[in-house]
Amino acid sequence: MDYKTIVDVRTTAEFAGGNVSGSINIPLQEIQRREEEVMALEHPVLFCCLSGGRSGQATQYFKSKGLDCENGGGWEQVKSDYNL
Repeated sequence: MDYKTIVDVRTTAEFAGGNVSGSINIPLQEIQRREEEVMALEHPVLFCCLSGGRSGQATQYFKSKGLDCENGGGWEQVKSDYNL
């Protein structure tokens, strides 16, 4: 699947230490507060984090809201899988 937007749900500090080029950082602890922002992103959305746990939580939450999204797992895997 071709993803239009990649959202990295790690902390700001983690994101600053390395990330997928072009990804957006919305930490998991802010995800519900920033729900409208996420829902307005170009779909489909691919969530990532360090290993897939936090991005899995974000994916589950937004799928329940009807968002076209998937859990990409760890950011380094996403970077490798999509040659980013």
